[in-house]
Amino acid sequence: MTVSTAPEPERAARSGPRRATYHHGDLRRALLDASTELAREGGPDAVVVREATRRVGVSANAAYRHFADRDDLLEAVASRAQGQAADVIAESIAAVPDDGAVQSVARRRFRAVGLGYLRFALAEPGLFRTAFGVPVDLSRSSSPEAAGQCGRTPFQLLSDQLDAMVSAGALPPEQREGAELLAWSAVHGFAMLALEGPLRGLPPEAIEHIAPRLVEMVDLGLGLVESPVAGG
Repeated sequence: MTVSTAPEPERAARSGPRRATYHHGDLRRALLDASTELAREGGPDAVVVREATRRVGVSANAAYRHFADRDDLLEAVASRAQGQAADVIAESIAAVPDDGAVQSVARRRFRAVGLGYLRFALAEPGLFRTAFGVPVDLSRSSSPEAAGQCGRTPFQLLSDQLDAMVSAGALPPEQREGAELLAWSAVHGFAMLALEGPLRGLPPEAIEHIAPRLVEMVDLGLGLVESPVAGG
């Protein structure tokens, strides 16, 4: 399974400001749609109430009937972005065939979480930065607001596959505690190096070569950790 950095076909249609449309009584959703586009284009710093309302075609004051302030709007966008990431991860997991080899399937599905996470990061850098740069703690990691159409958040999908690893005998039960934080930190660190750090100049084929090796390293490394860390 590879990590594609190619933009989606419809990405070209997203370029430039565009006015959102909304039905009466659905202004909150329209503002959230417009703000999500701003995050996609420029990350969390691009989410500005005045620009969101301009795109929707209402006054700036109208936004405050639906969002307490700019931070409230940004948190809603971050939750939506997490949901979109969750759906990419869920698709990655679903693509792993069930060939009957229980441990092998559990490992490959766990690795698929990391590959899906990286796929989302590289395809949607603005939304990725918003999804995982705005929250200040794990309070929304299991929130329905941060769940995708799959019904799970990225953190829950990771936890699910770790639990499946234990059930399949692919991860020692004593190493389960806090494994989400270890796996997430490793993959997120690589994503940020590729997006903003010294690895951002690597060609896509280099990223596609490194990504599976990274998640394999995380998988195998979890079973070697002697002292589990406290879960969040």
